[in-house]
Amino acid sequence: MKMLKIKYILLFSITIVIVAACENPFAPKLNTTGSNGGMLNSQETIDGVFENFSYAYIFKDTLVYGNLFTPDFVFIYRNYDKGTDETWGRDQEMLTTYRLFQASQSLDLVWNEILINVGDSLVRDVSRSFNLTITFNPSDIIRISGIANLRLKRSTDDGKWRIQIWRDESNY
Repeated sequence: MKMLKIKYILLFSITIVIVAACENPFAPKLNTTGSNGGMLNSQETIDGVFENFSYAYIFKDTLVYGNLFTPDFVFIYRNYDKGTDETWGRDQEMLTTYRLFQASQSLDLVWNEILINVGDSLVRDVSRSFNLTITFNPSDIIRISGIANLRLKRSTDDGKWRIQIWRDESNY
């Protein structure tokens, strides 16, 4: 009886060690060397922000998406019906994007050339063209192209770039 108890304790201990040593297959690895299909990138570079942005859309990952923005984030878009610029903050951005992720079958975001990249080591203004394809179902596909004018700030805490202001200039 005592020997059986020791075997169970030993088996349990070995199992715990094996499980603890395993990597989580559901968590993406951090890629610090640059673009590598389906992996997260360091946001210590501007390119890493754009690569993680695409990753968040393709995999509908709100955790990665939320890490792209500063707490005081502002989204600005043109309301053509009213003829005014409208804004919302980080919470509304997260809710709107979550609803888009839930409503769509697939999203394909392609960042094109950088049109403007000015600033210093803490704040950069970047304008970049993009193409976004939203597939709600096979007969309902929306294609959007435009320019995202972004102000990115580098955190002094962790060295990561995050989007503080996003002015959307898309054709939608």
